Amino acid sequence: MRRPPPTVSAPIPAAPPPAQALAPIAPGAAAPGPRRLDEFKGARRETQEGGRTVITEPGRIIIRDPGGQAFIRHNEVDRFRYGARDIRTQQVGNDTRTIVVRPDGTQIITENDRDGQLLRRIRRDERGREIIIIDNSYRGPRGVGGFYVDLPPPVLRIPYDRYIVEAEGAPPELLYDTMMAPPVERIERRYSLDEIRYSGAVRQRMPSIDIDSITFETGSWEIPPDQAAKLQGIADGLNRAIAANPRAVFLIEGHTDAVGSDVDNLSLSDRRAESAAQLLTQQFQVPAENLTSQGYGEQYLKEQTDGPSRINRRVTVRNITPLLNGGTASLPPPPPGTAPPR
Repeated sequence: MRRPPPTVSAPIPAAPPPAQALAPIAPGAAAPGPRRLDEFKGARRETQEGGRTVITEPGRIIIRDPGGQAFIRHNEVDRFRYGARDIRTQQVGNDTRTIVVRPDGTQIITENDRDGQLLRRIRRDERGREIIIIDNSYRGPRGVGGFYVDLPPPVLRIPYDRYIVEAEGAPPELLYDTMMAPPVERIERRYSLDEIRYSGAVRQRMPSIDIDSITFETGSWEIPPDQAAKLQGIADGLNRAIAANPRAVFLIEGHTDAVGSDVDNLSLSDRRAESAAQLLTQQFQVPAENLTSQGYGEQYLKEQTDGPSRINRRVTVRNITPLLNGGTASLPPPPPGTAPPR
């Protein structure tokens, strides 16, 4: 279903700042803050800004457009804190730079502009060599508000079961091939991370893998230990793909069924996607900086029903590297000792 552009074209605000200064979290430690929706639903604050409904809750901001679309944002640096040795924040002109230092000396550098929007994500190794993983500083054409692009759905020329692959029962080679598959249609330009996150038709240019075998407790985003092993095949494919291209970026999407309120479902799906990304790093050593996560609630149902649906409650994995790079899917890493141009 093609969605109309949002009515309000202002950029999506940044996520609310953390309740306390960013600090390292021990590997495997429980995340600070709430663990279930019912722990903070009463703390939500709703305001009207520029015709939109803005809902703020711990760690998240939800924007509901008058046209019916809803968008959620969170701070991804939270996920990089696990196992960090040190975290530093610097002000560089109008921009903010957050440096997460790992025990081996590797630094993950996140640069945001004055409005909290991501500019770059960089990995710098202990010898000072840098790889720019995400570069949003490129200023080409921009979608509505810098976050939404209205495109027609892609025309598929591959079998549907190779466009959306069901992870359960899929052989490892198929999972890897899907993660490395080219776009199903020509990519016309580079897209910003926000344009990819919030524009379904842009994401649909890339094949995806659906994981609907993970079950969560109602209202919770924690992945029980007995469910974690179901991500082994996905993790193996991701690690193999990132080894082949250290600049690869994979989007972990969260989806729910249509039971419950749309705001609850959007928040729940975003937190579940983040949990899956976090688990992939902590248990399977998938580099955190090569992952990004986003929740979509009940907006993209596989089964069109208002009732409970297991196949609608799923996590989806998608390679978004060609979208970020304008179709150049396999940019090689820079030669040793050199940094990409800023």
